[in-house]
Amino acid sequence: MRPEEVAAITGHPGFGEVLRRHRREARLTLEQLAEASGVSARTLSDMERGRSRGPQQRTVTALADALVVGDDARAELLGLAREGRLRDHWTRPSGMCELPRVIADFTGRSAELVWIGELVYAESAPGVGVIGLITGSAGLGKTTFAVRAAHTVRASFPDGVLFLDLLGMSSHPVPADDALRSVLRALGVADPQIPDGAESRASLYRSILRERRVLVVLDNAASEEQVRPLLPAGGTSRALITTRRLLAGLEGVRRLVLGPMPVPEATRLLTGILGERAATDDEADLTRLSELCGGLPLALRIIGNRLASRPGWDAGELAARLADEERRLDQFTAGDLRIANAFGMSYEQLADQARSLFRRLADVPGPDFDAALAAVAGAMPVKEVWDALDDLVDLGLLQDSTAGRYRFHDLVRLFARERLREEGTAADRAARAELVVPWLLRTATMAGRWFEPGYGRPERPDPELPVLASVEDADRWLRMNVDNWLGALRIAAGDGRHALVLDCAESMHWFSDRWAHGPHWREVFTLGSEAAAALGDPAQQATQLNYLAWVHWVPPSDPHAVMRYAAEALELATAGGAAAQIAWSHQYSAAALRMLGRPDEAIASAEGAAETFRSMGDIDAYVQSLASIGGSLRAEGRHAEALETFRTGLAVMADEESRMTPTVMTQCRPLALIRVGQCLGELGRSAEAIATLTEGIALLDALRLSGFWLAEGLETLAALLAAEGRAAESRDRYARAARVFEEAGDAEASRRCRLLGTTAV
Repeated sequence: MRPEEVAAITGHPGFGEVLRRHRREARLTLEQLAEASGVSARTLSDMERGRSRGPQQRTVTALADALVVGDDARAELLGLAREGRLRDHWTRPSGMCELPRVIADFTGRSAELVWIGELVYAESAPGVGVIGLITGSAGLGKTTFAVRAAHTVRASFPDGVLFLDLLGMSSHPVPADDALRSVLRALGVADPQIPDGAESRASLYRSILRERRVLVVLDNAASEEQVRPLLPAGGTSRALITTRRLLAGLEGVRRLVLGPMPVPEATRLLTGILGERAATDDEADLTRLSELCGGLPLALRIIGNRLASRPGWDAGELAARLADEERRLDQFTAGDLRIANAFGMSYEQLADQARSLFRRLADVPGPDFDAALAAVAGAMPVKEVWDALDDLVDLGLLQDSTAGRYRFHDLVRLFARERLREEGTAADRAARAELVVPWLLRTATMAGRWFEPGYGRPERPDPELPVLASVEDADRWLRMNVDNWLGALRIAAGDGRHALVLDCAESMHWFSDRWAHGPHWREVFTLGSEAAAALGDPAQQATQLNYLAWVHWVPPSDPHAVMRYAAEALELATAGGAAAQIAWSHQYSAAALRMLGRPDEAIASAEGAAETFRSMGDIDAYVQSLASIGGSLRAEGRHAEALETFRTGLAVMADEESRMTPTVMTQCRPLALIRVGQCLGELGRSAEAIATLTEGIALLDALRLSGFWLAEGLETLAALLAAEGRAAESRDRYARAARVFEEAGDAEASRRCRLLGTTAV
């Protein structure tokens, strides 16, 4: 095919035409260029006439040097030569479409192979072709799996198994009519009998498949339009498509999404690649390598090949190298295999806007994110972000979920960061610092203040922040985005944005009561106290330290840590004249003293806190101090006095003149009822105890509050029901208590309740 014919078909000049243009611009004859480059005049003539469309890279480099072309022209020549090599592969006369060889160490994918078997023998309605579509991101081994599957079922297709690489990730995928010509040749149709045009060829192709039992493997598909003409229409033939794209427009196909391999399966694959040398490697090192490969067969292949080709290397040392995120991606290279190239082919398919978003998402804090956060990171309207996210998911560069969250595979995130470093603009680099982090912390602060007395719904909502129209919205946002805003808190702390950090930590005080067993509160309030210290604000530092005392008081408790943080808070609050924080430090000290078996000291400390709060007019805190006094009395066995103290607190809550904040009262009342119920049970007043505990638990359920207080109430209620002979109800409460204890992190209490539940009769 002459260069001008290539240009007419493809819409752009081929390598030969571009080479001829540069030679003429340099005013060189073929012989002169041959002498300057070391490439023979005969070879140059073949190139310019289109008989050799894909010279090797070293040849192209020699020609570019001799022609003294610029960087852009050199890149164009190299790209056209590469495309020519790919196209030559598909237009050579043989066209027999033979399956590639099977890799001997293929491992796993047993469930997926069963799916292939079901596809082979599936029944379909007349005229309906049976088509399997295998999708998945780069590096998951789609082609390797499809080839293995095709070889496995080859005996079921006596008329042949054909394989076509459709070059879907190249800049010029194989046109459908070219692919049809290749497969028709493989099916025995002579060139003169192959009609012109994709439609006529597709009709002939379908008619042949209807009369035969053939498996056609269409590898690396680019689009629905490319593969539709290659699909059988009824009969016993089958088509198996692999693609990075979802090809959502294909109708009536059976879909298989290939995912990362589980670690045990990945380790077996790595061991198989290593062969005999695997016996000399530590099993833990191989498992760690498999984990760092993220379950990607291509990554495992690269790492296995590197170790197998270097017997002196130690698997543990390589795992240590991979542990360094900054260098990890560079380690995934073995000969002509490089995992970044696999990701790069998908990246090159993206439009500029989607590429920019992909890069900017690399440094979004947290393992996943939603579209609203993506819009902030990309500095794009949400409507445009949806399209870009769809493209990224379609090409396997992002994974999505039914919850509307998106995440990177670990290695793809590293590739995105590499692109950000190499291609990112100043705006890209500033996106996280100037857009994402403040947006996350301002939103978290707004959400946290929904639960704080005196705040709630913002009077003038910030138009740049998401709309949180209710307590439920705020609760949902904080929980779903916790890794994002917590990551932003860390970044802001590292950047010295102390006021932003302190505002966010302070806003979490009341919300933390709703999520008391969240594992992150220790870090949140530690960062808050450090920010207050950096700002030179001892009163605020004391406040954050008291919150840390509360964190360590939440069961399973650490009373020594509670005492330590409360003492630090007391010292700072005294120095800063913060009376409320002085009282709170006494309150938390009382809780610690009670846990340490010093109830008299605990009562004195709690009474001092209660008196301070009452004198300040802080009824909310005063009621909580009463609960602390009641808890200390109960711990000392003074159940009647404890009962009266808890009831005093309930009376204050019921008094409309007490000026207690309604939201605080709503949260404190069910806890007080549970304590009252426990005291009644200990005083032998079972019927009253059961009724009171049931009421308290129902209120906690209505507020969607869980944790140890609910679990303790359920366990007490279960024991009382068992004593009353109400075995079925008792078992139910014990089972629920076990679940709540488990969720709260107390495995021992959970086992205790499960055991008691089985013995309740």
